[in-house]
Amino acid sequence: MNRDFNRIISAMNAEEKVALLTGSGLWRTASLPQHGIGDIVMTDGTYGVRYSSAQIDGSEKWSMDDFISVITQTADQASAEEPAAKGGSEALFSTSLPATCFPNGSSLACSWDTELVYQMGQALGRECQHMGVGILLGPGINIRRTPLAGRGYEYYAEDPVVSGDIAAALINGLQDEGVGASLKHFAANNSEYRRTEMDSIIEERALREIYLAGFHRAIKKSQPWTVMSSYNRLNGVQTSQDPFLLTQVLREEWGYDGLVMSDWYGIKDRPASLMAGNDLAMPETRRDKLTLLAAIEADEVSMDVVDRACHRMLELLDKVQRHRRPQTQADFPAHHMLAQQLAAESIVLLKNEEDLLPLRPEKNRRIAVLGKPAQEPVIQGSGCATTVPYLLDRPLDEIFDLAGDDFNVTWAVGAPDDLRCDEHALAEARAVAQEADVAVIFVSTAVGEDGENGDRQDLNILAVHERLIREVAAVQPNVIVVLANSDAVVMPWLSECNALLETFFAGQGMGRAVAEILFGKRNPCGKLTVTVPNTLEETPAWLNYPGENLRHHYGEGLFVGYRYYDKRRLTPQFPFGFGLSYTQFTYSDLAISADSLREDETLTLSFDLTNTGRRDGKEIVQLYVSAPDGELIREVRALKAFTKVELAAGETRRVSLQLPIAELACYHPGLADWVVTPGTWKMHIGSSSRDLPLRVDITVDCPVRYVPLRDDNSLQQLIQQPEAFARVVELIAAKSQRPAEQVREKLIRLAPDLFCGLLIALTEFLALDIERDELNAVLAGRQ
Repeated sequence: MNRDFNRIISAMNAEEKVALLTGSGLWRTASLPQHGIGDIVMTDGTYGVRYSSAQIDGSEKWSMDDFISVITQTADQASAEEPAAKGGSEALFSTSLPATCFPNGSSLACSWDTELVYQMGQALGRECQHMGVGILLGPGINIRRTPLAGRGYEYYAEDPVVSGDIAAALINGLQDEGVGASLKHFAANNSEYRRTEMDSIIEERALREIYLAGFHRAIKKSQPWTVMSSYNRLNGVQTSQDPFLLTQVLREEWGYDGLVMSDWYGIKDRPASLMAGNDLAMPETRRDKLTLLAAIEADEVSMDVVDRACHRMLELLDKVQRHRRPQTQADFPAHHMLAQQLAAESIVLLKNEEDLLPLRPEKNRRIAVLGKPAQEPVIQGSGCATTVPYLLDRPLDEIFDLAGDDFNVTWAVGAPDDLRCDEHALAEARAVAQEADVAVIFVSTAVGEDGENGDRQDLNILAVHERLIREVAAVQPNVIVVLANSDAVVMPWLSECNALLETFFAGQGMGRAVAEILFGKRNPCGKLTVTVPNTLEETPAWLNYPGENLRHHYGEGLFVGYRYYDKRRLTPQFPFGFGLSYTQFTYSDLAISADSLREDETLTLSFDLTNTGRRDGKEIVQLYVSAPDGELIREVRALKAFTKVELAAGETRRVSLQLPIAELACYHPGLADWVVTPGTWKMHIGSSSRDLPLRVDITVDCPVRYVPLRDDNSLQQLIQQPEAFARVVELIAAKSQRPAEQVREKLIRLAPDLFCGLLIALTEFLALDIERDELNAVLAGRQ
């Protein structure tokens, strides 16, 4: 493309500009050959490239049926075409081309491994280049506020630090391969219940510190080529036409200079969306084009706004086209091995009583494998992100492969029907389990309960799977459960098993990863990025979910996930950041670079981490901070940094974490700014949000910032601001002809009893002749 964008824009008429800012069909941008503008292809998803060859080749006409079939696709439909077994040929043709189905977001983030996630981004980029895709519509990083959320499986965490860092790693890998990311869904799209109608009502501190913070962190570290607005309203305004969100925050405060696009059919007022900063409307709709063109012709949308959006669009098109690598051939077998590694790094060992795992021939030679998901693994969620896996590792096959001659493996399905118990199959499973030394039971949530435009109804695994666990546990004392689920589940059956592997939706390599962990070929190292509750009713959003009258109040405010459990001193089923290993780690000898720092400085925390066990392993180290008491309510602890450390058995390593003091800031609504609280901060380092053996205090030395006072503030509030108090003392001294020190002492003495505002206190109780404007000027320092 000719890169003289201003010349191209000046040569276009209004109708052509509108076309440029609107999709062409479902998955393409407009092509304007008369101006040398070619189109680009974009497609889902967040963990795999989902695209049909007909659409990529441009020979397929789109329809609403196409779109509906995409968003309603379930995970079992995606794999119904029988992807090839490991080492086999390419999967059979389906509506989407086969691609690598990597671990979904809820699984992937449990790796806490930004280097490995970067490699996943690179692999996704190569597959996009292979298929001719210029923009991959992801990652999605909405906060997992409630485990009921239908698309929670796509998202990373209940915490913005993990979400932002994992997203940045994926984006950098993808864009280093010449394919643009679309960071989504901006913002506060935290459930799928009536998602295009609901209004997320969030007070500004929680919005900025929780729901926007992950986006800011990802943008700062990766500069995604595009950002996608969401379907919902936010505090009364449709996000796709919200100038506060898309212009004030995203562009003016954060300095983002890329393109903003809508979610598919997410725009309700095209002229308003363009003026708010939503550059590209996707997909193509006749109404959007006509309404925008009419608004331009009526001078309701200025040409400056249109041209600015066109300039961003041309920059994006140019960037994608300059990075095209049409000869790219994706190495799908290599990507499958990466998917296996990512799954293995992400699987979380939640329970392992009496070191039942790993399995050993001298102790557990006879293994019963039970449950339909062992043969038909549940590897991903449903909806637009669903990927047809290029290869698929079935856990049962992989267990047989690794068991070899050292173990005797038997199999029974136990629960062949997800909806109804099969008494004969249950009896067979009990019999097989009773003859074994250990039973490995594969269970899941219902396929299709997650996805778009609807949330989960509960947090249970399939009832037939829960019964299978209980029936087997009655005859077999050694039970291992392997769980596949979109988000957290309740576990009333937890006492029935000795070991529990949480996979979430771990992608096409899950089967091999699970087998290698079961047999000790890999040491589990994943850790939770959400809190697992005891009951649905104890979750932070429960009382306000799903809202009423199309308003969804985020009544828990800042206290999402572990912040809520810590503040209320509740013990969850499993805490945020938790995960077991086949080895043990100890933390010691914490040192800091300085015990007093300013807000423009960076703290370095160093400590010794020792693998005290007999196996090589990896530990995910987490840093949490506790703020000093202050005017604003704060969480008990907040995650601020993490790193993953690999240690050989017996090895000790000095580990360092960096913490910019500016990242301790919270948002002060009264000041409309980010503020670092001076005073003593507590630093906590350990293996989870509830296991933090190392602690040190530091002093943050920065000015105290005060909310401007008004005439209706109390005398006690005035006294807390020394400079303003001194000015008022001088004013009163001048009015009363009394010494300033005498006035000061009298005010301090009277303050506890004067409940009324300053103006009333001074004019009525102290009988001073002071005007309201005069007092406010003194309070503001204008006199």
